[in-house]
Amino acid sequence: MSFIRSKLNGLEMNPPRILALGFMTTILLGALLLNLPRASVSGESIGFIDALFTSASAVCVTGLVVVNTADHWTVFGQAVILMLIQIGGLGIMTMATIFALVSGKKISLKERLVIKEQLNQESLSGLVKLVKYVIAMTLFIEFVGAVVLSYVFIPEFGLKQGIWNSLFHSVSAFCNAGFDITGNSFMDYNDSTIAIVAICFLVVLGGLGFSVIIDFLRHRSWKRLSLHTRLVIIISFLLLAIGTLLILVLEWNNPGTLKDMTLGDKVRAALFAAVVPRTAGFNSIDVGAMMQATAFFTIILMFIGGSPGSTAGGIKTATFGVVIMATIAIIKGERDIEIYKKRIPQETVFKSLAIVTVGMGMIIGVSFLLTLTESWGFLDTMFEATSAFATVGLSRGLTPNLSNAGKLIIIGTMYAGRVGPLTMAFAFGYNRKHKRYRYSEGHITVG
Repeated sequence: MSFIRSKLNGLEMNPPRILALGFMTTILLGALLLNLPRASVSGESIGFIDALFTSASAVCVTGLVVVNTADHWTVFGQAVILMLIQIGGLGIMTMATIFALVSGKKISLKERLVIKEQLNQESLSGLVKLVKYVIAMTLFIEFVGAVVLSYVFIPEFGLKQGIWNSLFHSVSAFCNAGFDITGNSFMDYNDSTIAIVAICFLVVLGGLGFSVIIDFLRHRSWKRLSLHTRLVIIISFLLLAIGTLLILVLEWNNPGTLKDMTLGDKVRAALFAAVVPRTAGFNSIDVGAMMQATAFFTIILMFIGGSPGSTAGGIKTATFGVVIMATIAIIKGERDIEIYKKRIPQETVFKSLAIVTVGMGMIIGVSFLLTLTESWGFLDTMFEATSAFATVGLSRGLTPNLSNAGKLIIIGTMYAGRVGPLTMAFAFGYNRKHKRYRYSEGHITVG
């Protein structure tokens, strides 16, 4: 015991480790609350593994569920899930900063370093002010979203339940969580332009990232926007446009999805199906009935995900953009990677390549493990693994039928996906100091 205690005392609490442990602690606390009998409609405990799975899915803003959220959980249980979604979406340190600011406590340097890590900022300057912007912006957007959605839910469910549904889905959409309390996601609302557009708008805003939104609101001119903001907007727009068009074409005559819909409903459904892999997890068509080509394309969209510093998961749009531009530069034989007449640092390129490699490695590894514990087809298994890693929440029917071993694998994958593979490595890996010397170059033939 003394050896373990000495190791814990000597554990350096660096920013990545604080974030990782913060998310872990929140997940465990949420699991304890959801395991209470009063959280379930039946009045019986759901069981710790299922409670842990639901808590991890909420904190990691994923949306994968082992039970129907509308039917199984009481208002108390749904409120706990909503609270966990908000904490997971804003981030552990953002929520901690809220309490610190309210109580008048000063934000220490170490806390600022953790906030910097969480929000993917380059500098420590203006962090507290940025957090205030993030909090105010989040509450405002979620409030507006709830007001718009109330035009759909109040007439259907009445005032009290309609307001609750509107608030729950607004927070879930902006935080890219994908939890729903309609019982059937948005499959019954594909003919509602207000509902579909509102959810798409919230998901896209949440997936762009707080720094991008603030930069856009401050400058409102394309030329004055930062390089990061312009790259994120371009990649996001291309993914949405290409995704909508391709899903529309692939699913046009699929009787399980778009075939029997009107033209307007088809366009709305295709747009929705292209938006939610950013990584929201709602669906307005049967994901399990998608063509295999569409499912595979959705895996690619989920893997890319949203943008850095946002509520979304995946390798991130900026990472994808840097890797694509680096590939183009290598093909052209250029020494520097340039975007909008700006040279991208080599460190950024290496980090992007590492993120993509680790992400692909995790998905392959998790898919392999799930093929050992589950009896589903490989495409469905890889779809589930990618959805968990990218914190999306879409499923082709595998989640409710997972074995206990499969649930634990997905829990770990969601956690790693939300915290970030590199952050996990920095948090729990061996941080060796930089060498003061360099070896001579060695040549390896590649390609």
